[in-house]
Amino acid sequence: QLQENQDEIENMMNAIFKGVFVHRYRDAIAEIRAICIEEIGIWMKMYSDAFLNDSYLKYVGWTMHDKQGEVRLKCLTALQGLYYNKELNSKLELFTSRFKDRIVSMTLDKEYDVAVQAIKLLTLVLQSSEEVLTAEDCENVYHLVYSAHRPVAVAAGEFLYKKLFSRRDAEDDGILKRRGRQSPNANLVKTLVFFFLESELHEHAAYLVDSMWDCATDLLKDWECMNSLLLEEPLNGEEPLTDRQESALIEIMLCTIRQAAECHPPVGRGTGKRVGNR
Repeated sequence: QLQENQDEIENMMNAIFKGVFVHRYRDAIAEIRAICIEEIGIWMKMYSDAFLNDSYLKYVGWTMHDKQGEVRLKCLTALQGLYYNKELNSKLELFTSRFKDRIVSMTLDKEYDVAVQAIKLLTLVLQSSEEVLTAEDCENVYHLVYSAHRPVAVAAGEFLYKKLFSRRDAEDDGILKRRGRQSPNANLVKTLVFFFLESELHEHAAYLVDSMWDCATDLLKDWECMNSLLLEEPLNGEEPLTDRQESALIEIMLCTIRQAAECHPPVGRGTGKRVGNR
């Protein structure tokens, strides 16, 4: 009897889905389309056994091309709720491979709010499986740390930090207590310098620092480590910094000190809405 009742409920849900959702997710009114996508996101999260499969996910994927930003935004927030739950990740693999390129392209969306949520979604995808995103996918997000729009830049900074700067290896207390050139931050500071130089936007170190300030404060304020890298002799087997790398580190260090002292974004970076369409 329990099975019969469950089958009856599922038949009713399918009837509602086919009779209402399938028609209304393409409604002429954007608000109705947005409500549909928001609700199907809730269904897939609450009742993943029935709804979290490609037959339903494809509607969210298709709607990511919607002309209205508010609808595209609902697609991304619905997906974030799914990718955030690591237990559901295995059911999202096909969807990810099919619609990943669209999500990456949405990081350049004409609506800033959509671009921010697209970057945040890719950060969740990155945490679920590093192999999914190619080097090119990641580079498309990396360069956004230099965006003039701070929320976009901060979201990209968190993505960059999770990808290149998060320490994944378990380190013993002895290593964690080391300071200066021998601290765990030493390699991360050098990674920051290498990234800055490779991005070839040397005059924008302040933008890079501001983008990562919220998620990497401890690293960016480790001035003792930075001083050690500049003043102390390299350890055995360690490559010394070149003059160019030292200059870049000094520039980054000055930007971190200014950021800590002034507590505001660099000139030219704001949170205003984008004017016009692109």
